[in-house]
Amino acid sequence: MNRTNGGTAGRTAGGAAGVTAGVNLLALRSHNTALVLDLLRTAGPAGISRLELAERTGLTPQAVSKITARLREEGLAAEAGRRASTGGKPRTVLRLVPEAGHAVGVHLDRDELLVVLTELDGRVVGERTVWLDLGAGAEAVVGTVVREVDGVVDELLKGGAGGGAESAGDAGRAAGARGAPTLLGVGVALPGPLDHIHGVLHRVTGFPEWDGYPLRDTLARRLGVPVVVDKDTNAAALGLAVLGERGSFAYLHLGTGLGAGLVIGGSVHRGTRTGAGEFGHQVVQLDGPLCSCGNRGCVEALCLAAIDRGDVPGAARVLGIAAANLAGLLDIDLLLLGGRTIAATPAPFVHGVTTVLIEHARREGAHEVAVPVRLATGGTRVVAEGAAQLLLGPVFGRADG
Repeated sequence: MNRTNGGTAGRTAGGAAGVTAGVNLLALRSHNTALVLDLLRTAGPAGISRLELAERTGLTPQAVSKITARLREEGLAAEAGRRASTGGKPRTVLRLVPEAGHAVGVHLDRDELLVVLTELDGRVVGERTVWLDLGAGAEAVVGTVVREVDGVVDELLKGGAGGGAESAGDAGRAAGARGAPTLLGVGVALPGPLDHIHGVLHRVTGFPEWDGYPLRDTLARRLGVPVVVDKDTNAAALGLAVLGERGSFAYLHLGTGLGAGLVIGGSVHRGTRTGAGEFGHQVVQLDGPLCSCGNRGCVEALCLAAIDRGDVPGAARVLGIAAANLAGLLDIDLLLLGGRTIAATPAPFVHGVTTVLIEHARREGAHEVAVPVRLATGGTRVVAEGAAQLLLGPVFGRADG
């Protein structure tokens, strides 16, 4: 599988030698090319004609022809048949070739590692899950991530050159000679707070030993491919936006911790210091239980305490109170719920949060409508799939990828 070495993510790989020649997806994405690729992606297997591409992008037919010719030459686009036109000869329809490129998405949780391998259209074609302890130390955790990433890439290459590869980069170089697909890189999502821009962790709640650890650069060196690091909730929110959620929404993730991913006006909102979305550590009870962050009465501590004593409706109500604060502050269109804890008993959480929001809307006035609440698509893979979009998003013109 070929490696890429372009764009911001590509520079994080340290410019390692031995990069196999091939389509450089991260560098290739000019604005116009990204527009065309995104339309090819959203058109699906049915495809789209060059004339439609020109109409939707505002580009000239000549410009579209040049772009699509290059994409076909690089193996990213192919003919999908012909479509009858209103006059003249039938139009050739083009489609994206999803298997021409792949991205790895990693959800690094406090006690579990989920790795997915996706094609360009986001479809998952490989998956691995193992238990781990985020407190076991950087060397042990990074070693597990490297092993599982290599494993999921190697599985795709079985029957070919992947059997003896020592890293994802080695697998890429071995497969590159055989014209195999391109690996854009690895997206890693984990609990915050962290510095998304530099890929450095801060004091991950409950695991202060990770403070200042350069996770992005360490993994890039070990894997030999570009790596992007972001909070689990941001990655999930990005993935949901790419897959079709519109407008402004919040993704609330309750698993081993509680956080929020915010999409405002269609783009992920990370904040000036990339610290937005620390939703779980808003204090709602001044004399409440001690939270792992050091404060008392945090929403996360109250929710997890209720879960521990088997009070799911109570946890849902606490989550609803915090969600109402967030909805009132940002005036968002939608609340999406996800995470392992919610996935285990989804109905009580959706009902409980909805009930609180309805009560809140009534207090605001009868003319107000409660913010709708529903489960996020993607189930327990929503974070890992979103992590893959950290690499895929920029290819299709999403600057917040």
